[in-house]
Amino acid sequence: MTSPAPITETREAAPKADTAAVPALSIDGISHAYGPRRALIDVSFNVQPASFTALLGLNGAGKSTLFSLITRLFGIQTGRVGIFGHDISKNPGEALRLLGVVFQPRTLDLDLSLTQNLLYHAALHGISRREAATRSAELLGRIGLSDRTGSKVRDLSGGQMRRLEIARALLHRPRLLLLDEPTVGLDVKARADIISHVRQLVTEQGIGVLWATHLFDEINASDDLVVLHQGKVLAKGPVGRVVAEAGAQDVNTAFMRLTGAQTMPGSGA
Repeated sequence: MTSPAPITETREAAPKADTAAVPALSIDGISHAYGPRRALIDVSFNVQPASFTALLGLNGAGKSTLFSLITRLFGIQTGRVGIFGHDISKNPGEALRLLGVVFQPRTLDLDLSLTQNLLYHAALHGISRREAATRSAELLGRIGLSDRTGSKVRDLSGGQMRRLEIARALLHRPRLLLLDEPTVGLDVKARADIISHVRQLVTEQGIGVLWATHLFDEINASDDLVVLHQGKVLAKGPVGRVVAEAGAQDVNTAFMRLTGAQTMPGSGA
């Protein structure tokens, strides 16, 4: 079967005020606790426009908590989150308008069709039905699902559902995309397709991407890397620099040295 075309939605030109000098995402001194348990401790890093940043950590490292804070599902207790210079606590509407999100749990309505899921999302963003229909048809075509527009989501494969969720996240034309463990439960080919789609968005559209994962083989040498362990950032920067500063030969070994892990995250299946 021929692989679907990469998602390459045409996007409007970015305002001049939002230049590469302004991070797509800035995390500054974020701490968060659930009662006495500290989930995040003084977390700080940036994601640049047109870049792929991997947030690497074991399950329970705090990745999902951080995503919940960035998307305002949780209130910020300490620190600041900025999206292209907009503080999400002070100017949430403008900040979140620039943000697309794919959460780890499935968030599609399984009993609605592919098009209905996209139109519902568009309505939440105030996009007119006519414009939403145009964008939905274009995106479904680009992810190879234009022949399934009327199908119920529950009839899709896991990889097709993930592609639909990414298309939905792009429907309002964000400039920053967050993905929380997006390939969990997918087979090897579906994982490769999803990663390829997202990397194409970075190179062709200039979208900034924060990709949370516990899988080493989802990280490229050209990526930026943030190592999160037990709520703390242990290392950050270009992959090559993080590996070199850990005195390692590869990301796997660097992660083990930084965290003291006795076992490594899996490579996926």
